[in-house]
Amino acid sequence: MKRLNGIRLPLRKKTEDKPVAALPLPQYVRIPMLMHRGTPCVPTVEPDDYVTVGQVIGKPADDMAVPIHASVSGTVTAIADYTLPDGNVVPCIEIESDGNQTVSRSCRPPQLNNRADLINAAKESGCVGCSGSGYLTYQKFAASDKFTMLIVNGAESEPYLTADCRLMVETPDDVIGGIALIMKLLKIKEARIGIQTDKPAAIRLMSDAAEKQKGISVIPLPPLYPQGAEKVMIFHTCGVIVPEGKTSADCGILELNVGTCAFLYRYSQTGIPLTERVVTVAGSAVGSPANLRVPVGTPVTDLLDECSCDYDKMHELLCGGPMMGQAIANAEDAVILRQQNALLARKGREFPEPSACMRCGACMRACPLNLMPTEIDRAFEQRDLRTLKQLHTGLCMNCGSCTYVCPAHRPLAETVTRAKAAIAQD
Repeated sequence: MKRLNGIRLPLRKKTEDKPVAALPLPQYVRIPMLMHRGTPCVPTVEPDDYVTVGQVIGKPADDMAVPIHASVSGTVTAIADYTLPDGNVVPCIEIESDGNQTVSRSCRPPQLNNRADLINAAKESGCVGCSGSGYLTYQKFAASDKFTMLIVNGAESEPYLTADCRLMVETPDDVIGGIALIMKLLKIKEARIGIQTDKPAAIRLMSDAAEKQKGISVIPLPPLYPQGAEKVMIFHTCGVIVPEGKTSADCGILELNVGTCAFLYRYSQTGIPLTERVVTVAGSAVGSPANLRVPVGTPVTDLLDECSCDYDKMHELLCGGPMMGQAIANAEDAVILRQQNALLARKGREFPEPSACMRCGACMRACPLNLMPTEIDRAFEQRDLRTLKQLHTGLCMNCGSCTYVCPAHRPLAETVTRAKAAIAQD
């Protein structure tokens, strides 16, 4: 089958063979009221309130949010502003842990008998895309009542990241259990799991687990970035092209991350909402990289300390992977978010000054969607919105491949992002 364009990156996955370890319980957590694509939640607690694990502490203000839950048991000490990596300022609830991790009485396994039950469970559990996207899972389920195929993303093609790989190696039955549950309730007959061939153990163990369920297969994929992007994953696993202006749901396809499927299976068994994350901690400034299971809202310095980070040499701190992650401005204030899958601390690097485009075409050969980043760059400089639309700028998935390969060191991905914003405002 024809493959979409992409690039080969140095993977640097030093934590791929390191089992997930539980971080010692933090003394406190700070839980922002926005950890999903949508609108902030409204705090439902006050300072001095006692809360338990899984208790709702943030209530959705509209349908563009899901509840936010306490990740530790203890006392609410403050409600203050918090600045997210994207610059948004939202309320944040600080909880001092009592060390007991008492689970809320409201945490009970849900009754799941049909599509409506699954949609409600995804909403009440606070489920969001676990690959870093933060999309509301319940909205994906509600987008169509005629899904014909489930595509499950196990690619994890960004350098450093191994949280999904460890999930598939350590708990493949949870992933398959979640896939089977979703298929049953949404009446989907076929599921395909895309896993890159640089994860042979994950392919083997997931294939063995999938054999126990009808209609689930594992599709080995070449280690090519951005293999995990939704449209790329869909095309490479089932050959379907999602047209411009359409969604995967319009094509009868539901696409989810392996972590999302595993979480929903565990929630169906325990009723405990999304209150913890497995985070890959890595980068050139980290002495002992690891995969850590942590409560949502844990200070990032707790993870960096656990992994022997050299703060004096740390020049860059990222929430997520190096290609699509967001910079963290202040390590002392930052916490682990619900959708976060990685924390990267890197030493200083030299960034050459951009020079004029040399018309080499490297950016076009790298783009998975066959866009023309250099022409988009030119049109944006001229503020030519008509040409930007003709160049299908809105299709860009912000993977950063164009910037990575540009020999002139032009910030093409950043320019395309600005061009998309200009079109949206037109």
